[in-house]
Amino acid sequence: MQGRPRGAGIRMAAESLIRARVWVSGRVQGVAYRAFAQQAAGRKGLSGGVRNLEDGRVEVDVEGERRAVEAFVELLRAGPPMAQVDDLRVEWETPTGRQTDFRIWY
Repeated sequence: MQGRPRGAGIRMAAESLIRARVWVSGRVQGVAYRAFAQQAAGRKGLSGGVRNLEDGRVEVDVEGERRAVEAFVELLRAGPPMAQVDDLRVEWETPTGRQTDFRIWY
């Protein structure tokens, strides 16, 4: 049988998964930013979580298919209507697979 080597589909699928750790600053607390992130992640089938930080930023840890995560990060850059995102920092990492859904962390 010719074509892809055995296991190539599994390897390609694993390579298309990514993790992003995102820190968002600006007016992002008290404006439903975490709920916005949770709903957007759910629509894209992503896993992870979002939390407020004591310094006023929001931290997001998200995993999933690369294109979905990249599109999600762009949604975070815009934020919900009452938010004003001044800065967004992203660190791209290898996914851990620890989360099965997307939660608001307290």
